[in-house]
Parts: sequence; structure tokens; C-alpha cells
Amino acid sequence: MIFAAGATADTIEKGRVFAERVADWARTAGVELAVNLALAAAIFLAGALAIKIVGILVRKTFLRKNREGLMANFAVSVVTKSLWAIVLVMVLGRLGVDVAPLIAGLGVTGFILGFAFQESLGNLAAGLMIAINEPFKVGNFIEAAGLQGSVVEVNMMATVLSTPDNKRIVLPNKSVWGGPIVNYSAMATRRVDMKVGVAYGTDIAKALDVIRETVLSVPGVLDNPAPTVATAELADSQITINVRPWVKNQDYWTVYSATLQSVKDALGRAGIEIPFPQMVVHQA
Repeated sequence: MIFAAGATADTIEKGRVFAERVADWARTAGVELAVNLALAAAIFLAGALAIKIVGILVRKTFLRKNREGLMANFAVSVVTKSLWAIVLVMVLGRLGVDVAPLIAGLGVTGFILGFAFQESLGNLAAGLMIAINEPFKVGNFIEAAGLQGSVVEVNMMATVLSTPDNKRIVLPNKSVWGGPIVNYSAMATRRVDMKVGVAYGTDIAKALDVIRETVLSVPGVLDNPAPTVATAELADSQITINVRPWVKNQDYWTVYSATLQSVKDALGRAGIEIPFPQMVVHQA
């Protein structure tokens, strides 16, 4: 009974000492910590606001110089991410984290990091070349690295495409800049290339006239440059005719489909056969 009472008194005393220590810490280091946390939060919020304002100013600067949104987006991405790195260093410093060894270490290990991040640096450099040279713009339909899609954005590391069937493709900038880039949206007009086959024995001059007149009647086909309709090949089962009207870029697929349908119907009305592949076997 005496032992239990002694143990209880000892526990109470330890609790009292602990409470006093906590109170002492709250009066000294606790106040300092609270101040540092408040200042760190203020630095973070002020930095976020400043970065947002700088991003807007950078974008306006590039757009004011008649640069396309591609360069503006890339510049904003690089500047804002660099500023965020500075803000985070300031916040860590305010919280008492010694960032000097980290910064010094980056200088010492820079050579090693250069190899470790070689691909990332290559993508950054390629993104800069894309932004400066502007082989395409946001919204253009392109083919790059063997893939097709409309350009959504170019950031520090990748070019983002959206496909006609609503897929999102993220291509490393190095892959885009390191190969051929086909921009289907760059020119105001575009030639529609298609082939039409007619049977051997067809009056070719008549077939060409029918196709030419039909193509000129399709809405969206331009008069200048004039459509090209010409014999292209004597194939195995047909005489192939090239049909090449010119259209406004945005009308390409509409005119393509309408032309195929109209030519097929016109040849049928004219009694001109469109053959299918066939093999004739002669018995010896």
C-alpha cells in the first residue's frame, strides 16, 4: 500500500516536471516556431501570388511581340517552375532547414547530375528549339515521331497531342524535334489526293470529263488551283485515274468524302464501270 502511494507520487512529480518543460518550450522555442511557421506561410502565399503575376506578364510580353502561344506557354512554364524552386528554398530556410549544404552539394555533384538527367536536359533543350522555331502552333494537326494529333501544349519536357478519337498523347520533346514534323494545318489550302479506277475498254476521255465536271460541282472544291484529273496507271484490273482537287484546309475531309460519293454516282449514271479485282483463268 505504501509502495503504491510512493509510485503514484513519483508519477505525479514526473508529470509536473514534463508540464513545466513543455511550458518553458512554449514560452521560448514555441513562440519562435509559431513565428517561423507564420512567416513561411506568408512567404509561400506571397510567392504564389508573385509567380502568378510574373507568369501573366511573361505571357503578355511574348504575345505583345506577335509571338504565338506556343512560345509564350513554354516561357511561362520555365519561368514559373524556376521561381517555385526559389520560393521553396526560401520557405525551407525560414523553417530552419539548412539549404546551404544542399546548394553546395549541387555544385559538387553537378557533373554527375548532368549524366543522370541527360534525357531531361535534352527534352528541355528540344522544347526550347520547338518554341523558338515554331514548326507548329497550338491547335495544329501534326505528325511527329510516327504519331498524329492536334497540338494541345508544349511544356518543359513534352509535347501533348490530342487525337481525333479523343486520346491524349504525351511525346518527349526530344522525340518530336529529333525527327520529321509534318504540319497538316500550316497552309491555308491543301490538295485532296484520291484514285478512281475504271474498267479496261472505257472511253478514257469521257471518263475524265465526267470526273472533272463532277469534282468542280462539289461544294468546297476551289477553282484556283484547278483540280487535276489525269490517267495515272494501267493496273492489273483497272485503269487508275488520279483525282486531285484543292480545298481550304478545314474542308479537307468533308470534300474528300463528298468527292468520292459524287464521282462514284456520276460514273454510274454515265454507264462507266468501276471494276473490282478479278482473275481470269483460261483453260489450256
